[in-house]
Amino acid sequence: MAGALREATGDEHRHAESRGYITALMQGDLSLAEFARYLGQLLPVYEALEARVPSAADPALLHDTAVHRVPALRASLVALGVDPSTVVPLDATVHYAARIASFGAGDGMLHLAHHYTRYLGDLSGGQAIATMMARHYGASAEQLAFFRFDAIENAVHFKRAYRAQLDALSLPPAALDAMVAEARHAFALNAAVFDALDASRPAA
Repeated sequence: MAGALREATGDEHRHAESRGYITALMQGDLSLAEFARYLGQLLPVYEALEARVPSAADPALLHDTAVHRVPALRASLVALGVDPSTVVPLDATVHYAARIASFGAGDGMLHLAHHYTRYLGDLSGGQAIATMMARHYGASAEQLAFFRFDAIENAVHFKRAYRAQLDALSLPPAALDAMVAEARHAFALNAAVFDALDASRPAA
């Protein structure tokens, strides 16, 4: 399943990570304030992702709190001079968070699609973002707390085990198709947030 998800979402993943906003941020063309604005828009998404209480029927992956990001994300925002309670979500962010918040007890596999796209992304490409934020904007360790997984001893081993657990899931074709479609949708929702950040960027 892990390979199927990766292959099926490849185009959407590339589309999201090539948006003008995130490209400019990664290339050093923006500012530390824009990095803070980016993190601020992630907060409602992770709050929704981590608010759902897993049901007994959900896969073990959804019961693992080692990946949870909200406390670290809030710490990053505070270190960047942003009060998390003052973050105003953009419409695209509201839509993204609302989609995740809509999942009920029987929607574990749809929730897992967002769990997969966000947390494996943070453990992979997210580490490159952290490196670039430090290099281009001088972001401190405290400001980059969001990207640091203190509860995970070895990220490579964790990702390998995560994918193995995905592969061990036995889903009927219709459920697998729905999960793949939701993962694609997750990347599209993320791309929309990047575009909204770009469109709402303060004039230089």
